[in-house]
Amino acid sequence: MSPSTQTPPRERARRGTGGDLDAPWHVVVLNDNHNTFEGVAFALSSVLPGVGYDRGMALANRIHSTGRAIVWSGHRERAEHYWSQLEAHGLTMAPLDRQ
Repeated sequence: MSPSTQTPPRERARRGTGGDLDAPWHVVVLNDNHNTFEGVAFALSSVLPGVGYDRGMALANRIHSTGRAIVWSGHRERAEHYWSQLEAHGLTMAPLDRQ
């Protein structure tokens, strides 16, 4: 076969695990200088399912210590809903994240 009649080599299509399509959306609260621990705990426990006041305080401590914390992960629509409710409570929010 001459070089002009050979089929050019094909690059293999990259096949991921499909993780991008199913990757959860993360609701991230940032540390700020105007919310109290109690206020953050109250907002988190009022908005997020399964988060009581004590868990909210633990998350508030993590936010304070590290500058940020993922407070909820899941489907995009619910993440957007929780994000806006937490923002309405006055929390400082990072943009929704999928990493």
